[in-house]
Amino acid sequence: MEARDALQKRLDAELHEIRGEIEKIQAKAKAKQADAQIERQEKLEELQAQRERTEQKLEDLRNASDNAFADAKAGLELAVTDLKSALESAKARF
Repeated sequence: MEARDALQKRLDAELHEIRGEIEKIQAKAKAKQADAQIERQEKLEELQAQRERTEQKLEDLRNASDNAFADAKAGLELAVTDLKSALESAKARF
């Protein structure tokens, strides 16, 4: 009977240890999910801000004099290109 009791105790201890390891993995996974959510939110906020700046450049283009039009156009086109690139990067990442 002692061998049986010893086996049960050893297996109980091993399973207890395994349970603890699984709980550690679950905690790490939850933390990574939370970090990823924060990162996604920050990236979305950056994209929104970039879009707002680009919309402002479009408004500047609408209000630009004929002399300033070329500069405003170049700035807007660059801003749109940058925004599209940032958007594609975010889509690929998330």
